[in-house]
Amino acid sequence: MASIDVYGQFADMGQPTSDAILSPALCRAARGYLDWTQADLAEHSGVSRSTIRDFEGGRHPIHRSTEAQLRLAFERSGIAFMRAGCACVGVYADK
Repeated sequence: MASIDVYGQFADMGQPTSDAILSPALCRAARGYLDWTQADLAEHSGVSRSTIRDFEGGRHPIHRSTEAQLRLAFERSGIAFMRAGCACVGVYADK
């Protein structure tokens, strides 16, 4: 839902503002650890390979729901993400 602020600009309402955990580099790193191709990640996550390709290539950001699907696929396969400090996120094997 959006509203117009005092400056006439659209403002999001009810959407929490949080930084995404999964960056293109972390996505590639997690795939590399699992020895997955983009097609493998697409199969495990239900996200199209073209979306994964464009995200990893920096062509566009992903929606929060898409990030959640990718993270769930990684986490089900033993990968975990850990925030280290306020700006750094790391990948490690959880199992």
